[in-house]
Amino acid sequence: MSKTAASQPVNHLHATEARWFAVYVNYKREKQTERDLRSRGIEVYLPLKAFTRIYTSKKRVVQLPLLSRYLFVRITRDEYVAVLENPHVLGFVKEHRNLRSIREEEIELLRRVAGDTRVVEVRQGQIKAGEPVELITGNLAGMRGRFVREKGKSNFIIQLESLGVHLEIEVDPSDLRRLH
Repeated sequence: MSKTAASQPVNHLHATEARWFAVYVNYKREKQTERDLRSRGIEVYLPLKAFTRIYTSKKRVVQLPLLSRYLFVRITRDEYVAVLENPHVLGFVKEHRNLRSIREEEIELLRRVAGDTRVVEVRQGQIKAGEPVELITGNLAGMRGRFVREKGKSNFIIQLESLGVHLEIEVDPSDLRRLH
């Protein structure tokens, strides 16, 4: 039985054009993996967010990954194996059997979210129906998403389609403009 072209896996790796891909890594090894890959000449992006941690005797601000266990590599086909050779890389994030690249706009969105000072919660799964809105203040001004209300909080959800991940940001409703 022969496979049809429609059933063949999609592979967005390109011989000469570097593209962004998500990589799944061992727990709490994102920063180390980023350093290791960078030292091998791989372009890597690890979105970090500042969080305040309160300990018994002090308060510290720490930089933690925005998306736990994920980092992003911009590679060509020849660099694919070099990424997988890292002992902390568990594999590339795939959609079914398809290795899909991540659009530059989604990487830029992650950069903007990581630089914003609002509280961000990452959620996976389906977005509940809500009103489309646009953020009108801060680093994320112009960002579009859906507005949801949950447990007395006002939240704004942005979907990263390539990863199937949603970023939920707590916002003041006055910072939002309804889209028609």
